[in-house]
Amino acid sequence: MPDYLSMVRAELERYEHPLFQFHALASALGVEVQITCKSREIPLHTYSITIHAREIESRQFPWMFQKQLYDCLHDYVIEMFTDNPQRRD
Repeated sequence: MPDYLSMVRAELERYEHPLFQFHALASALGVEVQITCKSREIPLHTYSITIHAREIESRQFPWMFQKQLYDCLHDYVIEMFTDNPQRRD
């Protein structure tokens, strides 16, 4: 059986960002990738997604992973807004 966690961690090592840290943890559904803000002064939640075994096994995994990571970073930054015109409380 492939070591999915090691495969995702190896892929994550290819990425470095000045504002965010990336972690991979074993999950019952595959591998959970977590994105956190490096600055602990800003109280932000951890953004996480699950990468499933079938995605990791794909020959296109590096490209698909990059797209997922970039999409998640986009969503995470959007979620950081403390107020916006569309917000409904």
